[in-house]
Amino acid sequence: MAISTKPASGFRDFLPDEMRRRDYVFGVVEKVFKNYGFDKIDTPSVERLSTLLGKYGEEGDQLIFRILNRGDKLTRALEKQPGEANLAEIGLRYDLTVPLARVFAKYKNDLPPIFKRYQIAPVWRADRPQRGRYREFYQCDVDIVGSSSLIVEVEVVSALSEILEKLKFENFRVHFNHRKFLKVMIASADIPQDQESTTLIALDKLDKIGVEGVKKELGTRGLDDSQISKLLSLSENLPDDNVEKVKTLTNRMQHIEGAQSVGQEILELLSLAENAIAGKTLYFDPFLARGLSYYTGAIFEIRSDDFPGSLGGGGRYDELIGMFMKQPVPACGFSLGLERIILLLEERNASFGPDSGPDVLVSVFSNELAGESLKVAQELRAMDIKVDLYPGSGKLKKQFKYANTRNIKTVIVLAPDEIEKGEVSIKDMECGEQKSLSRDTFLSYFQ
Repeated sequence: MAISTKPASGFRDFLPDEMRRRDYVFGVVEKVFKNYGFDKIDTPSVERLSTLLGKYGEEGDQLIFRILNRGDKLTRALEKQPGEANLAEIGLRYDLTVPLARVFAKYKNDLPPIFKRYQIAPVWRADRPQRGRYREFYQCDVDIVGSSSLIVEVEVVSALSEILEKLKFENFRVHFNHRKFLKVMIASADIPQDQESTTLIALDKLDKIGVEGVKKELGTRGLDDSQISKLLSLSENLPDDNVEKVKTLTNRMQHIEGAQSVGQEILELLSLAENAIAGKTLYFDPFLARGLSYYTGAIFEIRSDDFPGSLGGGGRYDELIGMFMKQPVPACGFSLGLERIILLLEERNASFGPDSGPDVLVSVFSNELAGESLKVAQELRAMDIKVDLYPGSGKLKKQFKYANTRNIKTVIVLAPDEIEKGEVSIKDMECGEQKSLSRDTFLSYFQ
């Protein structure tokens, strides 16, 4: 039986052209983050299950890849009664936010009091693979820990918006809401607090299953028709303007404790955002819920009419780090959907910047002359020129063909005639012209 060469379901291989495109996008992202004052960190691929579980909500916890214990530890676990066996103690990270919380709790004294970090790394989810959704994928997170100022939200949204603009995305919006505002809305619909979490899970699917789908799911989760109607009717006949929308909704719920204070916080955020890029991308969406249970304040999600789904999301999570430190620590972050962004750029045949493959191929005429080819390659590399040295020897026609397959524009020929004359020949692969230059001065051609 032949061994399959396909990667495991939900996992992918990336060939050189794909990696160049990915590296280009990663480069744009990193440059913007650095310009906003964020520092880069990295964390292990594996975390303790005690670190991961209980942070993502019921559905999220079920998608964590657990790593089975091995050896004697597994044997002892299997000997226990069902329900008592502890078969796994570690798992692959589900996101980059919970690892950040752990890192900040452990290294707090070694970090600035306001810690601005970004991380670009793979995460794993035991999800059902489908187009644009993988079991292993890269996340791109940016977070600010240690400040409750609304400037944090504006900076994070502005950084993400600037990245999308630099990648030539248009007509996108950063939908935003506030978890406390959602709580007020739920309370105004006479939904008890013990059904708050299950209501948020249903609302989070609004963009996927629509209003009728949400109504049906809310019904299956125990809400009656009156509660469902009161909740969904809150968004009827709202103004388009963000500020007026917030004011209208706040007035509709003014009898609920906390409505005025959270409404005022949202208005302050909008006012601050007008002084930054975030001001033109923020769109207040009263039913945006975000499924992860650790959010405590403003929540965000990037959407557009030009593509389905979202390009990223995030929000404020002032209690997550406190789970590790026994004290509240304010924090806000955003995760950019790099995989979907790259897929959309490829579908649009977007430009990914200049080709980053080799600039020059140095040919090898024969094994006897390979030393001269090595010397020339080294001299060019010392000038920060990307050089491919032909591995072996063979007919020049074959080496020119190799250069074309790699899209290399310039080939240096070091045949016996050139060596004898103290020259090198430089062939332009685009126009076919070839010129000879002195071995002592040919480097000036590349300056």
